[in-house]
Amino acid sequence: MTDAVGSIDMPDAEDEAPESKKKTRKGGKRGKKGPLGRLALFYRQIVAELRKVVWPTRSQLSTYTAVVIVFVVVMIGLVTVIDFGFARVIKYVFG
Repeated sequence: MTDAVGSIDMPDAEDEAPESKKKTRKGGKRGKKGPLGRLALFYRQIVAELRKVVWPTRSQLSTYTAVVIVFVVVMIGLVTVIDFGFARVIKYVFG
């Protein structure tokens, strides 16, 4: 069976890592910079990640907020009913 790249039984040449490659330094660019340079790199990475975030619209945010509030109110009611039930059972058993 073959796919668009090649045979499943025989891997492509790109998949195999040549053993004659030089090993790279473990620290990379980070090892060459001082503390302020590393802090600036960290800040740039944070900003880059925040640009990738898909922020909800105002209507989505309102919907999500309403769902959470309704869920919390339902759970409070459920726990309250169970708590009163246990209190009555304990009063009945122990007097």
